[in-house]
Amino acid sequence: MPQQVKAVIARAKGAPVEVATIVVPDPGPGEAVVRIQACGVCHTDLHYREGGINDEFPFLLGHEAAGIVESVGEGVTEVEPGDFVVLNWRAVCGQCRACLRGRPQYCFNTHNAKQRMTLLDGTELSPALGIGAFAEKTLVAAGQCTKVDPAAEPAVAGLLGCGVMAGLGAAINTGNVGRGDSVAVIGCGGVGGAAVMGSRLAGAAKIIAVDIDDRKLETARKLGATHTVNSRSTDPVEAIRELTGGNGADVVVEAVGRPETYKQAFYARDLAGTVVLVGVPTPEMTLELPLLDVFGRGGALKSSWYGDCLPSRDFPMLIDLYLQGRLDLGAFVTETIELDQVEQAFERMHQGDVLRSVVVL
Repeated sequence: MPQQVKAVIARAKGAPVEVATIVVPDPGPGEAVVRIQACGVCHTDLHYREGGINDEFPFLLGHEAAGIVESVGEGVTEVEPGDFVVLNWRAVCGQCRACLRGRPQYCFNTHNAKQRMTLLDGTELSPALGIGAFAEKTLVAAGQCTKVDPAAEPAVAGLLGCGVMAGLGAAINTGNVGRGDSVAVIGCGGVGGAAVMGSRLAGAAKIIAVDIDDRKLETARKLGATHTVNSRSTDPVEAIRELTGGNGADVVVEAVGRPETYKQAFYARDLAGTVVLVGVPTPEMTLELPLLDVFGRGGALKSSWYGDCLPSRDFPMLIDLYLQGRLDLGAFVTETIELDQVEQAFERMHQGDVLRSVVVL
């Protein structure tokens, strides 16, 4: 029987979000209803509200979440009612050319629930990243649910659903940071901070955090940075080179998503180093580099989408490290809030006051 629950929606571009009653249908084949316990407030949700993703309003916001599976539809074998899960926005198909080549993290045919949640008047909602978890309950594809150890705090576990996984994965999966490497991270918000933490976890010898905000640089030190550079007052390329014997870093993670910071990353890497773009650019941005400079360097220029993660592989492993005290995921939770405080959390995000506000239900 369909259920009515409270949720946060964005009705129009730029309008403040609001709490409304929505209708969650019973799960159909391959679907699951999840009772949400916690959901992080991510920049992507703000992009949806501002019309930066598409114009399919009204949006059901929230996607960085953990909760309990309440019910499943026909044919679901991945999870069962009662499982504690982290939600992800890339349920792999298992059949596309990437999946069949054993590279499901690059799946070209990821999917979401086929049914739509609605407002009380029947208006269909567009769930953020196919999840919509600023809600007491949500409907997702069962493949978007990854079972993890229920001993983990929901407010912490849910962060793997997007930003923290993107940063950790950018360093570990995409950048392939290894023991003794030098790493620079440009942009030290939630994603960049996670890249710093991932680099430390991977055994990097030198981790250089770059940002224009001293507060974020101080946080980066707590997350594992060995050096910090305020690029508002210091040329970051020169600083990174100076800190790496004049060579540049083995891996540079660009977590801003702007042409100027990407150029900094490009010129701050070693000749055979790797640049990883995990910051999300806007559609109108373009990049111009001398082709000879691209040719004259080895290494690699990579983009990292969702940290090249495979949820079924990465989420349980990272949660285990967290429970062992080896990965301080809790450091990303700046505050916990209620469902009706998401708009205020967006404001604090704008001001750079938080790594993550987390809605706890």
